[in-house]
This record gives sequence, structure tokens and C-alpha cells, in this order.
Amino acid sequence: MTGLPGVVTAVNAFGSARGFWFQDTEGDGDPRTSEALFVLTGSTTPDVAVGDEVLAAGQVGEYRPQAGAQTTTQLEKARWTTLSRGNDLPEAVLLDADTIPEALAPDHGGDVTELELRPDEYALDFWAAHEHMTVRVEDAPVVGATDGYHALWVTTRPDRNPTPNGGVHYGSYDDPNTGRVKIESLLDRDVRPFPKADVGDTLAGVTEGPVSYSRFGGYLIRATSLGEHVPGDLERVPVRDTARHEIGVATYNVENLGGADDQADFDALAEGFVSYLGSPDIVGLEEIQDNSSETDDGVVAADVTLDRLVDAIAAAGGPAYEWREISPEDKKDGGVPGGNIRNAFLFDPARVQFVDVEGGDATTPVEVVEGERGVGLSVSPGRIAPTDEAWNSSRKPLVGHFRALNRDVYVVTNHFNAKGGDESLHGVNQPPRRTSETQRHRQATLVREFADDLLAADPDANLVVMGDLNDFQFSTTLDILTGDGTLTNPMVDLLGEGEGYNYVFDGNSQALDHILVNGALAGRVDYEIARINSEFHDQVSDHDPQVLRIDTRRSTSPGRR
Repeated sequence: MTGLPGVVTAVNAFGSARGFWFQDTEGDGDPRTSEALFVLTGSTTPDVAVGDEVLAAGQVGEYRPQAGAQTTTQLEKARWTTLSRGNDLPEAVLLDADTIPEALAPDHGGDVTELELRPDEYALDFWAAHEHMTVRVEDAPVVGATDGYHALWVTTRPDRNPTPNGGVHYGSYDDPNTGRVKIESLLDRDVRPFPKADVGDTLAGVTEGPVSYSRFGGYLIRATSLGEHVPGDLERVPVRDTARHEIGVATYNVENLGGADDQADFDALAEGFVSYLGSPDIVGLEEIQDNSSETDDGVVAADVTLDRLVDAIAAAGGPAYEWREISPEDKKDGGVPGGNIRNAFLFDPARVQFVDVEGGDATTPVEVVEGERGVGLSVSPGRIAPTDEAWNSSRKPLVGHFRALNRDVYVVTNHFNAKGGDESLHGVNQPPRRTSETQRHRQATLVREFADDLLAADPDANLVVMGDLNDFQFSTTLDILTGDGTLTNPMVDLLGEGEGYNYVFDGNSQALDHILVNGALAGRVDYEIARINSEFHDQVSDHDPQVLRIDTRRSTSPGRR
């Protein structure tokens, strides 16, 4: 293609995908077509400057960063002539509450790029119609903290689905919060450092740049100017203390904690336990790696990992926890190869007794049995149906029998199959196909069957099912677990509107971790989320822990132990 006119609006002088954006200042009058292009020069920095008027030619290509992603149009093998310099730039398109459509895409059941663009109706079509054009946001609220790749998320609709801390709540597949916008920077970070922002902060003034696309987050602004970072009032706030008559039960995904990790990682987690989590009596941990962390050396034991964690908690002023776990077979439980992640329990022996029953190992299933005191477990700790194909390359649930304040409590800590295989909200197939949930449904069914067995043997048993279920409170996965009310979700029942989240992904505050209880507990629990990670740029895990407190003064079944 030849004779492409425009003014250079931005230059990418870093990395292996260097090039420049140029935009036609007159346009063709068709709202469905973009007025700009990206010229790819590879590892060579182009000899143009912002404001140059150019006439370009080259081969037009469509680049798809991975299967299922949108394509971006770019000019390859390009040549250009600079006609003049110092020209005015085209006015940036303002992104505000009325600009980006609320609907994401048509419910096509397949590749929406087969359809004619309707940028006034669908958000993905809007972005495609403005590809490479300069856009801007003004006084933009931050809804996704700065990540390790120097990116953050803002929203153009802060009044839609707000969370108490200034984020946007993802509460339905039908409402993905299309006002979210990802921000990266084209500026030299040595000259203009990228802001270290938390949820609730603001990029005051104007942030603008060309529209680009990344497989990590979809359409975004590659900023040529960044608004001023104005911190909000977000603080880490501790949950309330557990009273003497309560049993505190928590779940915490500690994000690939391994025995060879730096001491600073253990110390940071320990501070969270003691200063913000209230040192719960029982803790279900997810993503505990083996003693050699991610080194693939055949090691599966995690005693060093857990000893280092409990020592760090004690050194920070917390309880002298004990732990229980079952080591997996090497490379059979998913996660980072060689890490052998698994679930584990911590418990405070000054407040809680763990009822040990020998025989639990990587392949032996736990069963509900009759014991001397009534219902018990065949092994404790034990794993639910560990050889079932539902757990292929996935973490097996860990079950433990605890005795606290003269109450028997059965706890299942889980880490279901991850969402890695699901199509993204910004992909070509709409609605996105959630292929990973098939395995989670099978996993949820097995956990539900265990719960049903326990409650059939003792309808008044105290049962807690918790952990990183990798699915939302409105998902089929949770419906399988909570269907007919056998298990209930305090996050749904006890928290206010917009408060049900413990993880922030692509600027959406959402819930992947849950604590579920059966009817015997439902009326006598208190529930809190310790918001110490997901909304902060300096997080020690990408998940927020949660605490459930069981009031032993009240009981739905008088005399129940």
C-alpha cells in the first residue's frame, strides 16, 4: 500500500517491537474505520519525531499475539518520506462515561470479527474502530494497581459497580465493566517513572496516547503523557480480633511460597498474619511449594517451607502454629513445574487440637466413618478422591478434623483448576468460552459429594469448605457446591453490595476465594476479607485472605459437640 498520509503521534523506541504511530488528520468520515496506523520497525528505532508529517508505504499485515486474541493492523516493510515537521497533532478522542458502550460485544457464539463493526453499540467494536488513534482520559480513577510490568487500570465509569475502596466490582458475566482502560507508558521510565498506584488513586489531568493491543489485557492506551499520580486514602486495615468464645478459620493463597524463597517473603506474609489477619486459630493455605521451590529436582516434601512460615509468624509475635499437609506425587498437582504446590493447614495448638488419623497420603482417599465420638474421618489429614481424573494436574483438596472449644470442626481447603484455558473478555470469540470450568465442575462435584456424605452421617456436623475455588460467586462451580442450601456463602449473605471480592484482575474486583459453611454454622458466623494485597501495588500475594469466626455460644443443635 502506498500514499498513506498522516502526522506522527507517538514513537516506540524500546523493545523488539519498535515503530511509530501516525494518524490522518482529515479522516474518511466513516466511524467504523480507524484513521491511524502503526509502522513496525522491529529492533530499529525509527528516524521520525512526534509532529512529523509523513507519507508512508508498505505491506499491511494483521498481527495476532496469540490464538483467540484480536488482531492489530500494522504496516510492515515500510518506507516513508517526511514532508514537514512540528505539525499540530490531531485532537485525542476523550474517553468518558458516555464514550465506550456498556455492552462488550454481540452474543455471536463465535468470532465477532466476522461481523460488521458497530462501534456505537459494542465496546470491542469501539476499540477496533479507534485502533492506533490517539485517545485520552482525564482525572482517571485507578481500579487496578500498578503491576510488575508497569501497567495499571483506570475506569471511565467510576459510578458503575463501585467497590468501597474505589474499584469496580465484577458481579456478573453480563456486566464486564467495559469502562475499564489499561494504561502502559511509552515514556522513558528513567525520565518519567511509571506511578506506583493503588486502587482508589487518581491519574489527575490528562493521560493520552495511541490505542494499542496486548494479549495481557486487550486494548490499552500506550501513554505519551501521564497524568499526575494522586494517592487516595487506601490503607491496610486489620480484621477484628477473634473473641475467646469464637473459632477463627481463615483461607490464604500465599502465591507459590517455597522453601528456597527469600526470608523477606516469609516475613512479609508473617506480618500479614499477625498485624492484619488476627492470627486465626485454623488456616487453610494454598500454593505451598516444596522445599526447593521451583527447582525441578524430585523433591516433594514441604516441611522446610512450612517450618519457615510458622517460625516467621512466631517471630512477628503470632502463635506458635503447627502444620499438617500431604505431599503430592512429583509433578502431579499442577502449578509451576518442580514446585509441587499443595494445600496445607496451620493451627494454633493453644486453641485447637488436630485430630490425627494415620494413613493419609497422596493417593489414599479420605472417607467419612463412625468413630468413638461419633462421625470421624478415615484419615486426617486426608485428600478427597485424589486419583479421580478430575484432579489431573491439579491440587487435591485437603481435609482435616479439628477440635476447638469442645466443638468438632471439619475443614476442607481447596485450590481448584485455574482459569488459564479460558478465553479472555477481549478476545475474538464472544461470549468467551470458559473451557477450564469443565474440570472445576467435576472437582466441585467431588467436594460436594464428600460434604453430602459427612452431613448424611451427621446433619449437625460443623463443616467449612474453603479456599481458592478459581471461580465466581455467580458461577456454576459455586452453584454445585451451594445448591439447595446445603452449603452457604457468607460472602454473599453477609457482605454489602460491591464488597464481595478478594482478587483484582484486569481492573475488575472479583471473588475467586470463598469460605462456605453448612447449615449448622450458617447462623452463627461472622465473616471478613482482609484487604491487604489485591488492591495494592506492593502486594505479597495476589489474593486477599479471608476470616470466618464461629460463635460457639450459639448453636442450631443444642448439645452438639
